[in-house]
Amino acid sequence: MQNIFAELIGKKLEIDVRQVRAVLDLLADGCTIPFISRYRKEATGGLDEVRIAAIEEQNKKLVEIGKRKQTILSTIEEQGKLTDDLRNRIDQTWDLTELEDIYLPYKPKRRTRAQVAREKGLEPLADFLLDQASKPRSDMPIGAQVGHYVSTEKGVATEEDALAGARDIIAERVSEDQQSRNTVRRNFDFDAVITSKVIKGKEEEGQNFRSYFDFSEKLSRCASHRLLAIRRGEEEGFLRVSISGDDDRCLERLKRQWVRNGSQAGMMVADAVADGFKRLLKPSIETEYAQSSKARADEEAIRIFARNLEQLLMSAPLGQKRILALDPGFRTGCKVVCLDSEGNLLHHDVIYPHPPKSQFVDAMDKMEQLVKKYQIEAISIGNGTASRETEEFVKGLNLINARTGERVSVFVVSEDGASIYSASKVAREEFPDEDVTVRGAVSIGRRLMDPLAELVKIDPNSIGVGQYQKDVNQSELKRSLDQTVENCVNRVGVNVNTASKHLLTYVSGLGPLMAQNIVDYRAKNGAFRTREELKSVPRMGQKAFQQSAGFLRIDGGDNPLDNSAVHPESYWVVEKIARDLGCKVGELIGEKGKALRGRVNVQDYVTDGAVRDGSAGGRVLGLMTLKDIMDELDKPGRDPRQQLEEFSFSKEVKTLEDVREGMELPGIVTNITNFGAFVDIGVHTQGLVHVSEMADRFVKDPNTVLSLHQHIVVRVKEVDLKRGRLSLSMKGLTGR
Repeated sequence: MQNIFAELIGKKLEIDVRQVRAVLDLLADGCTIPFISRYRKEATGGLDEVRIAAIEEQNKKLVEIGKRKQTILSTIEEQGKLTDDLRNRIDQTWDLTELEDIYLPYKPKRRTRAQVAREKGLEPLADFLLDQASKPRSDMPIGAQVGHYVSTEKGVATEEDALAGARDIIAERVSEDQQSRNTVRRNFDFDAVITSKVIKGKEEEGQNFRSYFDFSEKLSRCASHRLLAIRRGEEEGFLRVSISGDDDRCLERLKRQWVRNGSQAGMMVADAVADGFKRLLKPSIETEYAQSSKARADEEAIRIFARNLEQLLMSAPLGQKRILALDPGFRTGCKVVCLDSEGNLLHHDVIYPHPPKSQFVDAMDKMEQLVKKYQIEAISIGNGTASRETEEFVKGLNLINARTGERVSVFVVSEDGASIYSASKVAREEFPDEDVTVRGAVSIGRRLMDPLAELVKIDPNSIGVGQYQKDVNQSELKRSLDQTVENCVNRVGVNVNTASKHLLTYVSGLGPLMAQNIVDYRAKNGAFRTREELKSVPRMGQKAFQQSAGFLRIDGGDNPLDNSAVHPESYWVVEKIARDLGCKVGELIGEKGKALRGRVNVQDYVTDGAVRDGSAGGRVLGLMTLKDIMDELDKPGRDPRQQLEEFSFSKEVKTLEDVREGMELPGIVTNITNFGAFVDIGVHTQGLVHVSEMADRFVKDPNTVLSLHQHIVVRVKEVDLKRGRLSLSMKGLTGR
């Protein structure tokens, strides 16, 4: 079966079947996507995690279809209707829609009008009418035939009752016929229109959906964000939504399929076809297309959310610095926390630099004391209420780091999800004796140090970089976002001696239980000195070690390779290179080893699997893996994330009322959708740069122009104070 799946997946994804087969074999062997994409490039031909994940997803779908087939075969067999031809048709198809079409006539259903007619013995009459209607020329009178089916005992009082029952049977056959269904589907593919109307009396209450009060668009052209907005309006009771094709064209084609002449029987079959289309087939296909269009919109929205989440998680970290974090506020003051370079809480306080208390001097003195006492290197300010005022206050202090003598850098970070974290079980475990305000401020500070390590503690749904994320398939969303987090964590790598259990959970091959075991082992035995020591952690079997070791870093350990992405199974080749060069492994690493590495011909170390030296295990070691190893020796443990840059909003604007059309202002991209990007210009209202305003050329995908947290310059196009909306443009401007 796996060979069949490999061929089907390869054809669908346009990937060589040998690569697909290799991925399926590795997944079946318990390998994770990050491990396969990083350490099994020779086997997969260098497929990245996105394509490997697509293979895994398609394989799961085929497995589910296989299970569905077995259920269908069993059901039909129990009915005594499973013929060899029918079994063969079911065995041959791997298209779920086609499979359900084949099954439809045999699917147990409620007692229909057609079923009632069959119970009255009218199916032979339906067969007769269909037979006569299907002939090019036929004018056989039906009166004599109908009379045989009149029976008061069976509930058929008149000939018209008999004909009505026969038409019901024909109508159901038309609706369940695979060719008929495909005829209507083809029409819907080209002509289906989605229409929405406001529900009478809901006009005022449903103002958020006023763009869709009288809306109509071809379904094939309806963008995912519009379709999801329409469906939300329907769900909330403001819109009435329908999807329909070209009824006249559908009926014309269906009648050509079922009726070949103008006889009395032909006219009756034509009436039955029209009834079957209107009453059964059309509603069924409308429902099918409503579901499939929603599924496609979900897929697009989830893809956008996952892409934004990836960019957010891969945001530039400041690194291990001593941080003072501020959660701004007016009436309740600004919560202040001081963190050491590992993110541990050293001190917390509250200052009141803003009205109504306006204790400016006291706040200034306290800030200067804290910066000096805790040797603060950077300040992190949440971007919520009073953020701009707090940033202005802090930057006006000219704070100096007591140890380095350098100016303390000031950064504004997103608060999205901080309140969710502060009230979570994770936060309570970390800070059982602190209240939610302290926990929230700590999260703001840690996000500056390492966004990835902090944001993995928060449900991605709460981070605020999605598009209609509450409206999409939640299980698919969770699967996609979890996979995104896992890919990001493993791409960066994790310091096993400092990582929280929440971060360790996402490391390839671990999970919550193993993550907790590592933390417990570390607490009991001290820091890990080697990756090999990980095997002493309870339940760390060979497979878990293989899948996780390459992504776990040990800084300052006994083996310099343990702080790199070189997998322990490949240490032997680095050691062999060192022996051949007459040096130590450590001398090959970094800038000091550049000259030595320059003497290496990696081709000399390619193996075909015959070498069994150390942990090589006979594995093929090709040029792709060897190149990765040499790159890692050049910059061991390198962080793929960019460097963090300071940013300042314009001092001219602090509220929406300060903004004027034509202003050119600095901003930060906070969210990207398929219709544009939202930009923070420091006025507590996110401005929209529509995709048509991103460049002086046509832009199909906003992600080709912008990335999350990018610093840009925008021009104010329109300010709508009444609705609290801000339209921005990037045309003719260059980002910073």
